[in-house]
Formats: sequence, structure tokens, C-alpha cells
Amino acid sequence: MRPELEKALALARQFKEAAPDTPVVFTVHELKRLARNAAELMTLSAELQADDIQLELLTGPLAGIYDPNGMGAMFFAVLAVAGQIERNYIREKTLEGQVSAAKKGNHGGRPKVIDDDTLTFALALKDKGVPVPEIAGKLTIKTGKNAGTSPSVASLYRAFSEAEETESVT
Repeated sequence: MRPELEKALALARQFKEAAPDTPVVFTVHELKRLARNAAELMTLSAELQADDIQLELLTGPLAGIYDPNGMGAMFFAVLAVAGQIERNYIREKTLEGQVSAAKKGNHGGRPKVIDDDTLTFALALKDKGVPVPEIAGKLTIKTGKNAGTSPSVASLYRAFSEAEETESVT
């Protein structure tokens, strides 16, 4: 669901309803911002056409007001499919890159604030009944931009939760 797009479309329809003889133009920066796939794009275009609302694209090969008649419709459909193919290609290459990086030990995301040694120490303190905020104050982040500071209580709870999940799996 795309609530902002739905609001914009509803507003365009309200304008058309209020002034049926006045042209209403729904303007989008680029074609790929309008829909997530070719089918959605073609459906949305048909809905706009049925509501007598013109579609204007500010950039790309169809820049200008889209004419749904004749060659314009065919060109629009071809570009919609080409855009979806491009998005699928980019997604596939991104996933391949992530798999390749994972094989090299790079898993992306933020670095762990609490390493295994620190977690073992923190769990021992927790088992002794030391309150979590106090435990957090006794720990020090070893790497990253926050090196030398104490982790947040939320980070500590998250590390405890992850440790429990790992323990219950094994």
C-alpha cells in the first residue's frame, strides 16, 4: 500500500469531480516512481484514463503529457516492461553481491556493539542479579565510532535476546 500516492490520486479525482470540464494533470517526476511493476503501472494508467485525468512525466523518454492513444500506449507499455526488467536485473545483481560478500565474511549491517567476550561477562553479571542498566555501565564498546563508551541498555537487552535465541536453537 502506498498511502501518499493514494492521497494524491484521490485529490486528482476530487478536482476532476469538482470541475469535470477542466483538464486535470497528474504529474510524476519519472515513470518508475509511479508504480512498482509493469502491471501496476498499466492498471494505474488505465484508471487515470477512465477518470479522464492526464498523466504527465517530467523526465525520461516519455517526458511530457502521456497520450494513451495509438503509438503512445504501445511505447508506454514497452517502457513499463523495460523498467520492470531493469529493476529485476538490479535486484538480482544486488543479491548476488550480498551472497559474494557473505562468502568473504562481510554480512553488511551495523557492526556488533557487544562482542562474544563482553556478552559472556554481561551474562555472568546478569546471572548474579546485577541490574541491566548497571551492567551496561560496566561494559565498553571496543570498535566503531562509539569505541570507548558504554553500550545502551537497549543494545544489551538485544544481545541477551539474541544469545537466548541462539542457545534455544542449539
